[in-house]
This record gives sequence, C-alpha cells and structure tokens, in this order.
Amino acid sequence: MSELENIHSLLQGPGEVIPGIEMSWEQARDRVLLSDHSCWVPYCIVRDWIWIDLILTDQEREQLQAAGQQPVVMYSHSVLFDSNRRFDVGDWVRTSPLVTFTEGCFFRTRNSLYVLVGDGVRKRADLSTVMGLQ
Repeated sequence: MSELENIHSLLQGPGEVIPGIEMSWEQARDRVLLSDHSCWVPYCIVRDWIWIDLILTDQEREQLQAAGQQPVVMYSHSVLFDSNRRFDVGDWVRTSPLVTFTEGCFFRTRNSLYVLVGDGVRKRADLSTVMGLQ
C-alpha cells in the first residue's frame, strides 16, 4: 500500500468506535475550567477525533516510555476552540504523544490538554504515516 493510501485509510477508513463525551464546546470549556488542568496548560477542544496507536519498534517504544509518554497520538478533523488561539475553529490538529488520558475526555500531552468531544475512532498506524498528515 502506498503512503497516500495509508494516510487515506487512517483518515477515512473504519476503526473501533470509542464512545465520547457529548457536550457543547462551551460545556467542555467549563469542564476544563473546573478541573485541575485549567491553570497550568493550554487546552484545545476537538470533535471528529482519531485515537492512533502507534506501530513502533521496541526501541522507539522504550524511548517514549522513558520520556514519560505513551505510543499514542490523537488527530482531529475539527477544532472547536483553542485557548491560546493556535488553531482556528474548523482546523485539524495532530498531537504529540500522550502523557495521560483521564475522565474519558482529557488527552494530555507534554504541552497541551485536548478535550475529546463526541465519539471517536481508534486505529493503528506507522509513525511515518501519522507524520505525513498535513
């Protein structure tokens, strides 16, 4: 399969549905502001998201784990709100690797908190395919 086909499959192909939190972006923002996360990290509220389990070598996996990260990234087709205005409403976003996932909707990386609104899908992909998303 070509790299373009891999990217198309990742973005448009089937995956395991992950039930998400149903709320408006305003409700999601309020949930962040009431949480322990709001005072220390910028946050981004997203919809139409893909949880991507990275296919890595053992060495790559060990390097991530040594850095306190997990072999997972998230891609979203639709930004609803970004606290630092890094992304406009409707933009797409691809995260860096996951540090923690809590409360069924808070996907935290080293530098940001992503609030996953609505159902998402879970897929597996090579790192090169994920990095090809632009």
